[in-house]
Amino acid sequence: MSKLLSNAINRVKGILGADSTSAMLNPDPHIIPRDQHTISRKNISDAALRVMTTLRKAGFAGFLVGGGVRDLLLGGRPKDFDIATDATPEQVRKLFHNSRIIGRRFKIVHVRFGREIIEVTTFRGTHEQVEQSPKGKRPQNQNSAQSKNGMLLRDNVFGTVEEDAVRRDFTINALYYTTADFAVYDYTSGLRDLDEKIIRIIGDPETRYREDPVRMLRAVRFAAKLNFTIEKNTAKPILRLAPSLADIPAARMFDEVLKLLMSGYGADVYKLMQQYGLFEPLFPQTQPCLQQPQANILVEQAIKNTDARIQQGKPVTPAFIFAALLWPAVNERQQQLVKERVPEIPAMHQAAQEIASMQQQHTAVPKRFGIPMREIWDMQLRLSKRGGNKAEQMIENRRFRAAYDFLLLREQAGEPTDGLGQWWTDYQDRSPDQRAEMVAAIKEHNPKRKRKPRKKPNADNH
Repeated sequence: MSKLLSNAINRVKGILGADSTSAMLNPDPHIIPRDQHTISRKNISDAALRVMTTLRKAGFAGFLVGGGVRDLLLGGRPKDFDIATDATPEQVRKLFHNSRIIGRRFKIVHVRFGREIIEVTTFRGTHEQVEQSPKGKRPQNQNSAQSKNGMLLRDNVFGTVEEDAVRRDFTINALYYTTADFAVYDYTSGLRDLDEKIIRIIGDPETRYREDPVRMLRAVRFAAKLNFTIEKNTAKPILRLAPSLADIPAARMFDEVLKLLMSGYGADVYKLMQQYGLFEPLFPQTQPCLQQPQANILVEQAIKNTDARIQQGKPVTPAFIFAALLWPAVNERQQQLVKERVPEIPAMHQAAQEIASMQQQHTAVPKRFGIPMREIWDMQLRLSKRGGNKAEQMIENRRFRAAYDFLLLREQAGEPTDGLGQWWTDYQDRSPDQRAEMVAAIKEHNPKRKRKPRKKPNADNH
């Protein structure tokens, strides 16, 4: 074993624990030559190949790594490609004029080729141990920082490819491919787990989840996407540590929800999230409502419908899925306000405002999705107001289709709407004259009540 690799292993053991690390890191990585694996350059984007070639010509290493390698080995055609290198972000930036450095917590270089972005990261190293100083403990390396709970706040410590491998989350994501020799390098027995269809975290599970709680979400997402099983030790701490997701910035959680529930396999992800207690930290107002069958059916059906649309190549919007995920809480709050004698429409507005505002603390929904989400809710009451020109005005509203689909979703879940969904289905298929007859029939069925004349006050009562 080389002295460099030996030192790397010792440093990694200091962070992840000797027992867990020694089991994961191969002193002599398993190298699979080009004639013994299925990766073909034809399935790798030209942009990714150009980045690796440019790095190599400049004297740096350049490896395709992560999900790209994993999916290529599974016979897929990845859309995104990540490159790992020993060049620093600043060195990478100088090599590519079409690049920029992003991120503070993790510095990454985005190299743009038209609409395609290749993400380039420098090999991650291990974090230096805390040393004693006259003023107390302080980290030796100011490029890394952890919270008292073990979460990584900053991770710009650079190292070797061997260290980088054990810094990655799961074994199946720690496979490296290079065009230098067209071989695949396996430092953590990822090929074995890929073959056995197992999601296994690298290192001590609790330590790694505390470093970044989002890894728990990634575990269930990969398990659902690949139809893999989460290894028992990898799964064991998730239920207990799930509440730590509350410490993740709400803006980041929004992006994670999109990956979880808007990638075409959301129904399977949702089941795993409920199994491991991962849904409640993201949607704490919705979870208690799911004890009601209607609410649970609505959420499950909304996710299934989203999966179906994605698989059919149809467009989807986060506004609709978030409207469904939060509707049980909005509906319940609105009913509470009505019982408190708040008029129906103001009660809906107040409920929507309260729930949306509280949700921002957990999963920050950007305005471009939050506004249409609230409009979908608001139109649920307006869809029942069809007299006069209201029905025709409603059908011309840009949110009508989403609101109509949401109404059908509510009916599918068992919410009572008095046949409103079928009425609007029929209305859309009718001619102008037939539509007028439908509206007139509503008037005849629900004639306006005549107001009783107000009684004059009796002077004797004053």
